[in-house]
Amino acid sequence: MVKAIRVHELGGPEVLKWEDVELGEPKEGEIRVKNKAIGLNFNDVYFRKGVYKTPPLPYTPGREAAGVVTAVGPGLTGRQVGDLVAYAGDPMGSYAEEQILPANKVVPVPPSIDPIVAASVILKGMTAQFLLRRCFKVEPGHTILVHAAAGGVGSLLSQWANALGATVVGTVSTKEKAVQAKDDGCHHVIIYKEEDFVARVNEITSGNGVDVVYDAVGKDTFQGSLACLKPRGYMVNFGQSSGTPDPLPLSALSVKSLFLTRPSLMQYTATRDELLATAREVFANVESGILRVRVNHTYPLSQAAQAHADLEGRKTTGSVVLVP
Repeated sequence: MVKAIRVHELGGPEVLKWEDVELGEPKEGEIRVKNKAIGLNFNDVYFRKGVYKTPPLPYTPGREAAGVVTAVGPGLTGRQVGDLVAYAGDPMGSYAEEQILPANKVVPVPPSIDPIVAASVILKGMTAQFLLRRCFKVEPGHTILVHAAAGGVGSLLSQWANALGATVVGTVSTKEKAVQAKDDGCHHVIIYKEEDFVARVNEITSGNGVDVVYDAVGKDTFQGSLACLKPRGYMVNFGQSSGTPDPLPLSALSVKSLFLTRPSLMQYTATRDELLATAREVFANVESGILRVRVNHTYPLSQAAQAHADLEGRKTTGSVVLVP
């Protein structure tokens, strides 16, 4: 038996229960991993509330972790007991002391990277990689708008885009978060509760608009984000922390010939080669100092409910990690 967080009904943070669960032995193609650190993501909240389709109840949440291999399935090569590995995405179930994982879903963690850093950066970092390098390829001379620039993904987007030579405009909710966003490479920071971000972006870009918007806020920012784009600009919506955006008629995009995409990491790491290449680039940028991972909050895994409440209450910045 191992301890894990279990969800028996959808709802608020209080539905996260700390329980004993049975853990079997790894089968062919599988490994057992003792988690050292578990990343907390807004996706976990969406699943808990039922915004995203959840697995059958009860389920163990979590889609990001780093840990040590404690057993390998029969006939498996390429992984051995003692390896430090990380994973992001499917299968769900990282809110546990130990878990069984398909070996082809984990990536090796370089020895120079602490497990807590690995767990906090693997999902968010790979998200930043595909958003900046493949969804829309950010290059020197581009101007980009990053919403929630002090959040887990926003912080990494800002740092990475700055290193790529882009002008980075970030929105945040408080003065404290504005200081962090500036430190993370935002050239311009907009406190959206005090200023109209559309008007400020218009001012900053001399009325030209931005090349791309990275928006994980959703409902509250969606229409404004479209208004911030230059002709043929890219609207990249990758989350909805404020709720799902209202339906948009296709004709609304034709006014400026805009592109709109709602990407997911899973489709950008669908093959083993894509997964390894994406993770390698993230870890290389951590090692080189391009990405400074802000693990600003750690909670015991048993207190996952409090961590969820703080994340939803916008009380956190940077990455949040649960420690078994």
